[in-house]
Formats: sequence, structure tokens, C-alpha cells
Amino acid sequence: MPDFITTFLSSPYNPVNLRQRSTRTKAYVALAMVCFFWGTTWLASKQGVKHMPVFQLAGIRQFLGGMLYVLYFVVTGKARWPGKQEWKTIFVLALFNFILSNGLATWGLKFISGGLAAIINAIVPLWLVINSFFSKGQSLPSKAVVGFSFGFAGICFIFYEHLHDFLDPGFTLGIIISLAATWTWAMGTVYTKKHAKTFNPYFGIGLQMVISGLVLYTVSQVSGNAVPVSQIPWQAWTAIGYLVVFGSVISFLAYLYALQNLSAAQTSLYAYINPIVAVLLGSLLFDEKLTWYIAIGGTITLYGVYLVNNAFRKVK
Repeated sequence: MPDFITTFLSSPYNPVNLRQRSTRTKAYVALAMVCFFWGTTWLASKQGVKHMPVFQLAGIRQFLGGMLYVLYFVVTGKARWPGKQEWKTIFVLALFNFILSNGLATWGLKFISGGLAAIINAIVPLWLVINSFFSKGQSLPSKAVVGFSFGFAGICFIFYEHLHDFLDPGFTLGIIISLAATWTWAMGTVYTKKHAKTFNPYFGIGLQMVISGLVLYTVSQVSGNAVPVSQIPWQAWTAIGYLVVFGSVISFLAYLYALQNLSAAQTSLYAYINPIVAVLLGSLLFDEKLTWYIAIGGTITLYGVYLVNNAFRKVK
């Protein structure tokens, strides 16, 4: 048997062997999938919003992805319907995780590149640290302060060449919207850890997506920013299909599995890698501008996020 076949068959990445591996190993594989696929979804969303209204795209994506979850559990009977109090949690999570976070993030892509949006999204762990420390009345350790300084310096370095772009109201709006999306995602993550423990998380994700999809699609219709479904071009449907399968289903399954079997700090590593994937692939596939300012500033920012996250982990 050829050596490369023997190597693959004994590899932990062979699906047959993966089933035999420990839960922790599978959680790391799941995290690697999240790192890659969520990095690519920034680019898919960017391509999608070029061909159809933002909230209509986000609504269709979330609704179709959510229905795949819901139909699976309804048909197989593997999950019970949430109780009255659990529905409250699901509606809150739908608001933070999808209606606001995904809706705002997709809207922001109308004005800035996918790579830049992904770099901004990397500050999510900073929001988590800020929330944790101030909610507990703790002071920030010196290493975290240094990390925040690095993060801020990196963002300033990235935007140095974009200073003239801030004269464009659209660019400024895109940055503000993208920052708001990171805050809502962080709040959704905190709420998930505290309250989403009594029902099937996968079924809950599906219900949240269906709810948010209906809300976002309704917003697009009521605001007049929608096109007839029959007139949506194939480019947009291709983006939606990719976002549903790889962004809303596969990646979320992997994310929840990683979140359940790894620490929050370990799981948050995806935030460091997503921007790298988005920036590199955006440059290679879609000619998104990759400059030294973005490369160096992005590296500084990610290092700052790492320092803050590491400082937080050590004092927990």
C-alpha cells in the first residue's frame, strides 16, 4: 500500500478514525472547521449583498438554515419543544445572535470589505473580557491593559490609510455597524452561557434562526428594500446556499460542539483565525485590497486580543 494512503488511514483526520478519537480531539477538529468556514462566510456575504438587499439576504439565509435544523428534529423526534421560560431565552438569543449580530454584520458589508469586517469582528473576545471584569467589579490586570493598547494601536494602524475614507459617510457607517454587531454577538455569547442549558442547543439554534429569518425578511419587505424572489440572481443564490450549508449549519454545529467540550477561551481562538482566512482569500479570490497596513495592523490587533484573552484566562 502506498505510504501516503497508509499515512492518511492512520491520520486523526480520517473520518473513520475520527469517530474513535477522544471528545477533545473531535472538539479541536470542530474548532478548526469553525476557524475556516466562518472566515469564508464574510466573503460569501460580501458577494451576496452585491446582488440583493442586505436584510432580505440575511433573512433568507437564516430562515433556510434554521428550517434545516427544525425539520430534522421534528421528523426524528430527537428534541422536545421548549417550555414557556425557554421560549423567552430563545427569543432573546435570536435577537442578539442573529437579528442584531448577523443582520448588522451583513449590513456593514455593504460599505466595507469582507476582510476588514472580519478584523473588526476579532474584537468580540475583548467585549467578553470587559463584560466579565466589570460585571464582577474586578480591575483589569496589567497584561490586559497592554493587550488593549496593542489592539487599539493595531486598529489605528489599519485605518491610517483609510483616514480619507472616513469622509465617506457610508464607510463610517459600515465601521459603526460592524462594531455594534460585535457587541451584540458578545452579549449573546454571555447570555448563552448563563441561560441556554435546559434545552437542546442545536434545536434552539434552529428556532433562533427561523425567528430571526422571519423578522429580517419582514424588515426588508416593510422597508421596501426587497426584490421578488424570482428576480434574485444566481450569484446571490450561490452565496445564500454557501452561507446556509457552511455558515449556518456545519459551522454552528461545530461551534456548539467546540463550546461544549473546550473552554470559552480556547473556543474564542476562531476570532483570531477568521480574519486571516477572510483577508487572504478575499485578496486571492476577489481582489480585495491587501496592504501592509492591513497585514501589520491586523497582526498587532490579533496579538492584543490574545494578550487580553490570556490575561483573563489566568485570573479566572
